[in-house]
Amino acid sequence: MINNHPIIPPPIVREQWQSESPFRLVSLEREDYMIDRAAQWGANQELEACIEWITGRDWTWTSAQLRTARRPKPPSLKEQALAALHAVATGANDTREQHQDLDTIRQALEALDD
Repeated sequence: MINNHPIIPPPIVREQWQSESPFRLVSLEREDYMIDRAAQWGANQELEACIEWITGRDWTWTSAQLRTARRPKPPSLKEQALAALHAVATGANDTREQHQDLDTIRQALEALDD
C-alpha cells in the first residue's frame, strides 16, 4: 500500500466504515462496500483540497497550475535518499524503516555514474 499519499483514510475512519458496514462477515459485498466508501472519501478529500487551493486566489490561475498543485511529481530518488539519510542520521525511525532508508540510499548510489 502507498503510505505516503495525502489521501489515505486514517485507521479510525476505516474502523468506522467497518462498524457501519451492513455486512458483518468478510465477503465480496463487504469488500465492495469498503472500496466504495474509500473512493467516496478520497473524492471528498480531493474536492476540499481543490477548494482550499482555489479560495483566495485571483482568477488568473490555469488548470495546469491546479493539476500541478494537486498532483505534484513524486520526490526524485536523490530527494528520497537525502530524506532517508537525514532520518538515519537523526535516528528518526525504527529498525524496519531504517532498512528501507538504507535500501533507498543504496539505490541512489547505484544510480550514479561511475
